[in-house]
Amino acid sequence: MTIRTAGIWLAMACFCGAAWAADVTGTWKGELNGPNGSISLTYSFKQDGTKLTGTVTGPQGDPLQLEDGKVDAGKIHFVVNVPMNGGMKITNDGSIKSDDEISLESKNESGESFGDAITLKKQK
Repeated sequence: MTIRTAGIWLAMACFCGAAWAADVTGTWKGELNGPNGSISLTYSFKQDGTKLTGTVTGPQGDPLQLEDGKVDAGKIHFVVNVPMNGGMKITNDGSIKSDDEISLESKNESGESFGDAITLKKQK
C-alpha cells in the first residue's frame, strides 16, 4: 500500500467515524400521521455517550420519560410508556439522517406501526 492510498483510507475512516458520532442532545419536533389524524410531538433528548435519556411531549402537554434509550452507529432507540387506556408501551427505532434530522418509527407492543415514520427536525 502506498502512502497516498494509506492516507485516503485514513481520511475515509475519520469521515465515517464522524458521520456516526452525531450528538442528538436538544429539542426535536415532528408530526406523527396516524389513522386518527396528525399529532405534534416534541422530544427533548440528552445523550451521554451511547446512553439516551429525555422526554416526549404530545398534545396533552404532559412529558413522558424515555426509557431504555441508546444511540449507536447512526441509530436511535427508546421506549415510552403511555399511561392512557390502561397503559401502552411504544418502542421507537430510527436513523440519524443528519445533525438536524432523524427518521423515527414507532410500534406498539404487538409490533404494529403507528402510521408513517415520523421525521424529527432539530430546533435551533
